[in-house]
Amino acid sequence: MTLRNIEQMFNRSLLHCFSKKKLLLTFPVLLLCGVLIVFCRALAIGANNWVTMSLTFLPFFLCTSVLLSLGVLLSRIYHNDVKHIYTSYRKLFAQSWELLIGIAYIALPMLLLYLFLWMFLGLFYLLRELPGVGEFFGVILAFGPFLLVFGSISLSLLNVFSLYFITPHVAFRFGSKKRLLQDVAQRFQGNPFSNIVFFLLAVIPLLFIVGLLYLSASVTGATFSVAADSVALVMQWFFIMIPFCALLSPGVLFFVNFSVESFVFLEKRRQALEMRG
Repeated sequence: MTLRNIEQMFNRSLLHCFSKKKLLLTFPVLLLCGVLIVFCRALAIGANNWVTMSLTFLPFFLCTSVLLSLGVLLSRIYHNDVKHIYTSYRKLFAQSWELLIGIAYIALPMLLLYLFLWMFLGLFYLLRELPGVGEFFGVILAFGPFLLVFGSISLSLLNVFSLYFITPHVAFRFGSKKRLLQDVAQRFQGNPFSNIVFFLLAVIPLLFIVGLLYLSASVTGATFSVAADSVALVMQWFFIMIPFCALLSPGVLFFVNFSVESFVFLEKRRQALEMRG
């Protein structure tokens, strides 16, 4: 892996993330995810801390299934674009729809595990509210909620890793789910440094765009908000979310494109090493 290789991969990924057709494909999916996040935030208004935590993390786990399917479709489109192969998006979707539905279920175990952590966290909230001894349990058992929140955040990060590492494997050589996880694990174990470097290069532009958009939304909400009730506040979030998702679309496309680039590069490198061996 040389700087020249990384430069070519980065430039090619960036060049293909401003396609009008791909942006029009990505934007509605992100809009759907945005509606789900806004809906959960609306439900969390006035709720207790336990419910608020659930409604904060839950939409991200639900969105992972949708984004995995989108990522597989975009990966195949990007591969055809780089090879200068014209394929109708409708035809490609018709050829891939069974795979897209199947890959969406990969996120289900992480969702169930998060719900288990959230329900277990509820026991600590229940103990804290016991009369007389609630404060004692709240102090002595504080490590429990800390570990459960840490687990929830770790699962959220694992979702991002799955979007990066699983998507190209599914798009180009999908077998059984067990075999898929073995392939991803072998890829990471074979060259953890390169995989981590490539992942950071893919996610840093996306995080920069998300940070900039979130800062803009926060400043707008603090200085321009005229919402006096919860309904108006939710509507304001919804209308801010629409351009938010539109401006986020190129970052998502770059993330997917670069995941394909890194997958192909490391596969070619692995095959070359096997031939030499």
